[in-house]
Amino acid sequence: MLVGLAVLELHLPSSHGLKEKRRVVKSLVERLHERHRVSAAETDHHDLHQRAEIGIAAVGLDAQQLEQLFAKIRNAADAEVEAVVTRWDFQ
Repeated sequence: MLVGLAVLELHLPSSHGLKEKRRVVKSLVERLHERHRVSAAETDHHDLHQRAEIGIAAVGLDAQQLEQLFAKIRNAADAEVEAVVTRWDFQ
């Protein structure tokens, strides 16, 4: 059994307040959890309107399974229309 970790940093260009940012980030975190059964949470930049960091963790049987899972997660993040991925670190 292996643990995979990723850090996803987002730029939210149309967000003009923390309430708008929270709506986008919360929606993405909930979707990742529901669709991929991973743990995800906003981990940094809590006080910035247009920047967010999301930490993601998952357990898998082998490295290949985790790589496939995190590729799907990255694709989901790239598909988010209200945010742009500025950093992706997968370990």
